[in-house]
Amino acid sequence: MNDLAAPGRFGVEVYRARLERAAALAREAGLDGLVVGTGPDLRYLTGSRAHSFERLTALVVPADGGTPTVVVPRLELASLTDSAVAELGLPLNDWVDGVDPYALVTRALPVGARIAVDEALPALHLIPLADRFGTTPILATGVLRRLRMIKDDAEVEALRRAGAAIDRVHARTGEWLRPGRTEAEVAADISAAIVAEGHTGAEFVIVGSGPHGADPHHEVSERVIESGDVVVVDIGGPVEPGYNSDSTRTYVLGEPDPVVAQRCALLEAAQQAAVDVVRPGVTAESVDAAARMLLAEHGLGEVFVHRTGHGIGLSVHEEPYIVSGNDIPLEEGMAFSIEPGIYFRGEWGARIEDIVVVTADGCESLNRRPHGLTVLPG
Repeated sequence: MNDLAAPGRFGVEVYRARLERAAALAREAGLDGLVVGTGPDLRYLTGSRAHSFERLTALVVPADGGTPTVVVPRLELASLTDSAVAELGLPLNDWVDGVDPYALVTRALPVGARIAVDEALPALHLIPLADRFGTTPILATGVLRRLRMIKDDAEVEALRRAGAAIDRVHARTGEWLRPGRTEAEVAADISAAIVAEGHTGAEFVIVGSGPHGADPHHEVSERVIESGDVVVVDIGGPVEPGYNSDSTRTYVLGEPDPVVAQRCALLEAAQQAAVDVVRPGVTAESVDAAARMLLAEHGLGEVFVHRTGHGIGLSVHEEPYIVSGNDIPLEEGMAFSIEPGIYFRGEWGARIEDIVVVTADGCESLNRRPHGLTVLPG
């Protein structure tokens, strides 16, 4: 598989193969074509980072194997410069204000065609498309998720780089996390380190100290971190060409209370139990159950309040979701988080998170930092 051909994207053959596969899957689904707006699906298929506002930018993929086309405002043509669109030889239907861009879509797919649109396409564009085609489009999620869930070798390598980069940030957390500093101050240092260690930006930084750690989606605040605090640090960001890291570790400032230490050890065991279950053919919900069952056996089931994981790639959260009720069988190349947590409202919380990739006989963890409660000076 080709490596990066230009800053921010893979070689052209990667995208050519993806477009061919997208057309084939659309055909299998009984569709005439796909209409993909700006966002991670367009980036996946062409390498484009274009943004669309009130003016339509869309990739039109005929299911019959015909050449895909791009509808784009003329003033936004430069947004395609760094994509693989030119190398792929995709025709451009560019337009200016006063021209109906939805009519340009019907040049590639006939009126009455059975089309599917990606989930990021806003109603602003969806409704005029439906009017033009005279049919109600369906979501292309069933087609596109099949593509994006199974990572190819180039994607897995990008995720490995992301995992190693975020591990280097966690390894440095002791430089910034100490009593007397606010969560916001610690987060600012972590954000800078995320970039310094190889990411193009910090997508998110959670520093949940003391009672804030009991809120799984707490970000940061001006709370001053105190000696004895248990602190959840959940961080991540993209590396070129846009693939994300996401890793959580839990720290304590000073020697932990024995109850905290014992519960964190159980959490570590639950996270490992879920990792051990992963292999092709096992369902996503079985991975969730492995972590949940161990915690429930020790009276901690009620404080594990979220799913065990989510897929990751060009989006931080994508399919497959590792949650009860999701009976999709795991396949080689799927990448997702395994992140059980325990949360004691008003007191403290803890979470452990790795990204794993399903292999032929198990899984590869992309995060290698120690999983147990990390003791820092208090």
